[in-house]
Amino acid sequence: MSFDTIIRPRRLRATAALRSMFREVHLSPADFIYPLFAVPGHGVKKAIPSLAGQFHLSPDMCAEVAAEVHALGVPAVILFGLPETKDATGSSGADPEGPVQAATRAIKKAVPDMVVITDVCLCEYTDHGHCGLIHNGKIDNDSTLPHLAAQALSHVQAGADMVAPSDMMDGRVAAIRATLDSEGFSDLPIMSYTVKYSGAFYGPFRDAAGSAPQFGDRRSYQMDPARRREAFTELDLDLAEGADVVMVKPAGPFLDIIREVRDRCDVPLAAYQVSGEFAMLMAASQAGLLDERAAALESLIGIKRAGADVIITYLAPKAARWLREG
Repeated sequence: MSFDTIIRPRRLRATAALRSMFREVHLSPADFIYPLFAVPGHGVKKAIPSLAGQFHLSPDMCAEVAAEVHALGVPAVILFGLPETKDATGSSGADPEGPVQAATRAIKKAVPDMVVITDVCLCEYTDHGHCGLIHNGKIDNDSTLPHLAAQALSHVQAGADMVAPSDMMDGRVAAIRATLDSEGFSDLPIMSYTVKYSGAFYGPFRDAAGSAPQFGDRRSYQMDPARRREAFTELDLDLAEGADVVMVKPAGPFLDIIREVRDRCDVPLAAYQVSGEFAMLMAASQAGLLDERAAALESLIGIKRAGADVIITYLAPKAARWLREG
């Protein structure tokens, strides 16, 4: 046997230029959506201890940060709100003067080209911390839907470019679509948290958003991580109800689901690299166990390689800077 005829894959790995030439996956700042936590007030920029480098921001500061990340090439932010008051129905979520609505207006005024996406859910606005209304000690799916639709409408009326229901109530995409259409917003897209698993990776976010449930947990409405096929039922339902973009959350532990969702549909696919994933990367890098830049970019490449078109990530500004540096 002549060794001259042996195929050697290493030939295309020999130099940085060759490796770059033949990559199938390319990461760009345009792939990222940056989460922002909006709070009432003015001039507020308060560090979130559980999420290194993230802040509670008043609407004016949301606009300032949005301008900074837009200048880095990040095209979109997704807003979460921390209201002044909470009640059993999460009514403050639909307040036209609420922090998300005010931040939306401020961002669109300061950076008109920034895509503003708003998270639609009740957990940040209810005094019990659940994503739906409580009746007889249980989450009442159907009575929750009008409240979600009202919240989504208030975001759109404030100038949001897209709404993203994350509550996991059955039928919420259809309810929001019907409300937006009836109010003249038929062109406004919906990005649904289509495949959202229950689990341990949301802890830092719940601390940041003040949204931890006051009793029980969310396993009765968020998905069981041990169920794979249910993801495709959720996908079929959301597409039938009018979702324009679908999402898998969390991203890292469910790369197989991202791949299968990508293979089953042609609509844009988002993936959320959630707070727990981010916190682990930061903790390991701060302890000197990982190279922060290398590990963070590798994690994002893995999500995109699995099939995500866009990635919601707290790493967006850092990753955008690293990619620009080359």
